[in-house]
Amino acid sequence: MNDLSFDLIVLGGGHAGVEAAWIAHQFESLRVAIVTIPEVPLASAPCNPAVGGVGKGQVVRELDALGGLMGKLADESGIQFRTLNESKGYAVQSTRIQIDKNLYSSRAEYYIESSNISVIRKRVEKVSKTGDRFQLIADDSTVISCSKLIVTTGTFLAGQMHTGEEVTIGGRVECRSSQGLDSLFDGVSKLKKRFKTGTPARLTRQSIDFSQMDEQPSDPGTISFHFGHDVDYRQAKQVSCYLTRTNDETLAIIRENKERSPIFNGQIQGVGPRYCPSIEDKAYRYEDRNIHHVFVEPEGLDIDTFYPNGISTSLPKEVQLDFIRTIKGLEQAEIAVYGYAVEYDVVDTLYLNKTMEYTDIPGLYFAGQVCGTSGYEEAAGQGYIAGVNAALSYLGRDSLILDRDESYIGVMIDDLTANDRDEPYRLFTARAENRLQLREDNTVLRMAKYRSRLSLENSVDYYNSNFIEAYNNLIDIIDETFFKESEKNINLLSELGFGGIKNKVSIAEILQRSQNNPIETLRVLLNITGIKIEERVLRAAAISVKYRGYIQRSDADFQKWMKLKNKPLSWNELLQNKNISFECKQRIEKVKPENFGQLQKIKGIRPATLAFVAGNI
Repeated sequence: MNDLSFDLIVLGGGHAGVEAAWIAHQFESLRVAIVTIPEVPLASAPCNPAVGGVGKGQVVRELDALGGLMGKLADESGIQFRTLNESKGYAVQSTRIQIDKNLYSSRAEYYIESSNISVIRKRVEKVSKTGDRFQLIADDSTVISCSKLIVTTGTFLAGQMHTGEEVTIGGRVECRSSQGLDSLFDGVSKLKKRFKTGTPARLTRQSIDFSQMDEQPSDPGTISFHFGHDVDYRQAKQVSCYLTRTNDETLAIIRENKERSPIFNGQIQGVGPRYCPSIEDKAYRYEDRNIHHVFVEPEGLDIDTFYPNGISTSLPKEVQLDFIRTIKGLEQAEIAVYGYAVEYDVVDTLYLNKTMEYTDIPGLYFAGQVCGTSGYEEAAGQGYIAGVNAALSYLGRDSLILDRDESYIGVMIDDLTANDRDEPYRLFTARAENRLQLREDNTVLRMAKYRSRLSLENSVDYYNSNFIEAYNNLIDIIDETFFKESEKNINLLSELGFGGIKNKVSIAEILQRSQNNPIETLRVLLNITGIKIEERVLRAAAISVKYRGYIQRSDADFQKWMKLKNKPLSWNELLQNKNISFECKQRIEKVKPENFGQLQKIKGIRPATLAFVAGNI
């Protein structure tokens, strides 16, 4: 590769980097490259090998409707599909896919290498800017240049790993770290913060007694992520995950070793995630609770290790083994890789605008865990926004900004760039004011207009257009098809359990009846009328009609909320309320707000908390 001059470079080949490069390369006139360290595969999964989850599944579907890659990769490497919160409302139901992490990376490598994206595997030692061009200097003195630079370095900037008293340099196990933020980049020292994350030990397959655990098989009814796949698409062999629990003995060992935990003895200075705590955090945050779920999940079909989700730790190696062996089914567990915490430099996202561009250096963008977020999905969402806007900027076109009322990606970007973050950020459905609308089923309806602004003509663009046309036609059918009162129709609806008829009843009215599952009901009624509709369209229409009344009331509540700023409230009463999260209670206790307006201004208060309080004062 002789010419190392590009229009756009992505520094880092993780989930954010892959999405940034993938969307940028769709503008075919651009020369795009990923520069990544040699020892790490593209889109690797160093922590839990799963894609999706509550709020996160919505992000993956949004990416898919916007022309992203993550949903396709997850489907093709998925070894267990599940729908989370299936017993709750559709607004909080989310898809989660356990992936084979090796297969996921190999599929990412395949798609990137099959495109016109260049992949340069070098370690960058310095980044500077001269005029309108960035220069990346590698450790072998190679110089690579570009007009737009997107930094997606994850946990590698000045990364330090902690296991008990042991401290090693690296962004993840068996990988060296990079320079610190202020050493690597000229002119960005004020961006720097220091955060921390962690991971549990990896356990060998043959040392686990799965017979003592609750089996969680793959769900054949879970809808695949990618628009181009059948709804029941499964390419890899499907396997189970398993559930076990900690106990009194487990937590006793952890509490006895508090002074040896880098989190509590001052060894770690970085701020860790409060919402996704280590087992040490759980031990001291919930001192009266000793039972915590441990999800024992495979890292791949041909990989010997399992990931015990729920017991992230940085305790010394011998302590890790001791407490793990107190857990049912793990009495003979052998550790292949010990758990650790990692500290790393992150950027202060208040210095980024909503395109993820650094306000003081035009053309420099950041995305992913380097922005202080946690999760592959959050990283991918930021990567897309940075990648598409860097490409649009290079082409002299208007930016693409997703509204927080229409997407979870928009919620995340708005939260990151408008609020000072004092801890790692994780996306929840509770962060969205408009979550009744931000569902998985209606993703195309929300995202298609944003995708169309790119003026691209790929398969996703045709799919989105056809989906919306089919959806609108189906809504007309639902609203305009009536069952008139007759003996035949009365008997039919009674036998189906769909309710009675007085004069006439529309399909819409039948779907909205409380006892009826809207998806199953619409499927049956369309079969009766001989209408065939693609499953994803059917689900979107059925749920949208079911939610009509709720959405109207939600809109009214939002208007009411805007009038409540001066309403007094008792912060003491809020601390006793079971509907408010532990995290929000901590912030309320610190500020002691006397009215709703003050509550609104508290950094980190979730929109769902505000909505709950607004509806009860």
